[in-house]
Amino acid sequence: MAGKVRITLTKSTIGSNPKQRKVVEALGLRKMHHSVELADTPATRGAIAKVKHLVTVEEL
Repeated sequence: MAGKVRITLTKSTIGSNPKQRKVVEALGLRKMHHSVELADTPATRGAIAKVKHLVTVEEL
């Protein structure tokens, strides 16, 4: 798990749980189709798991 992952916000956070909105914000995602590259750590994977229906993940 030493690589990186690219996370893209593919669905809107409108209508989602406020906790899920905070997770999306904590991942660094701002708008629809915005992507960030983060280290592939267990903490990042846990955050992705909480909002997996809103994001797409690519392994780099």
